[in-house]
Amino acid sequence: MVEDSIVRETVVAAPVQRVWEVLTQADYVGRWFGADKAEIDLRPGGSFVMTWAEHGVGLARVERVEEPNLFSFRWALEPGVEPKPGEETLVEFTLAEKGDGTLLKVVESGFSTLDRAADKQEWHRERNVDGWRQVLEAVATNFS
Repeated sequence: MVEDSIVRETVVAAPVQRVWEVLTQADYVGRWFGADKAEIDLRPGGSFVMTWAEHGVGLARVERVEEPNLFSFRWALEPGVEPKPGEETLVEFTLAEKGDGTLLKVVESGFSTLDRAADKQEWHRERNVDGWRQVLEAVATNFS
């Protein structure tokens, strides 16, 4: 049985509203995802597109926007493909005050429901495990 989700969290030395801006504004999104370009229509059903020279175009669809505490999107596994059931995972960011900073948590789920054999489901999950550590570190560096 494939583990369905990846959970990562960190404390960012900035207020919740500032972290929200870094998570949801295209200029910042491109930086923390290491993309050459990012576009985001920040509303449920809105398009979220990231472009990398070496990976191609990643397509996602905004799922939920509850400023400043929750942002989620569904993204496709393969470059250039629209997200759809069996070919997407759900990424959810939650933000909460923690002392003088913000507790930032990301959960990516849906690996066990991908239209892939179990070994391929696990492969997709494993390649993102360290990726989310890197992304959260990149988000946090926007405040140092």
